[in-house]
Amino acid sequence: MDAVYKNCQSCGMPLARDEQGGGTEKSGAKSKVYCSHCYENGEFTLPDLTAEQMKERVKQKLVEFGFPRILTGLFTRNIPKLKRWSSGK
Repeated sequence: MDAVYKNCQSCGMPLARDEQGGGTEKSGAKSKVYCSHCYENGEFTLPDLTAEQMKERVKQKLVEFGFPRILTGLFTRNIPKLKRWSSGK
């Protein structure tokens, strides 16, 4: 049975907040693992990104959305543990 994820396993964004409803697989089906910002047509949108670079990107987005910078570390600390970074895909 496939795991059900509440958050994108690349950036950590809650999948319920993805305005596209999730990324897409090559078949056009919605991904139940990755958001539309990270994953399109069965591929990562930024394939060469590291977990640390993703943390910085997410921190910057959170600041743009008005989150206090001091909280961004709390929100991004688990990014390296997400499926994309821990299993290689």
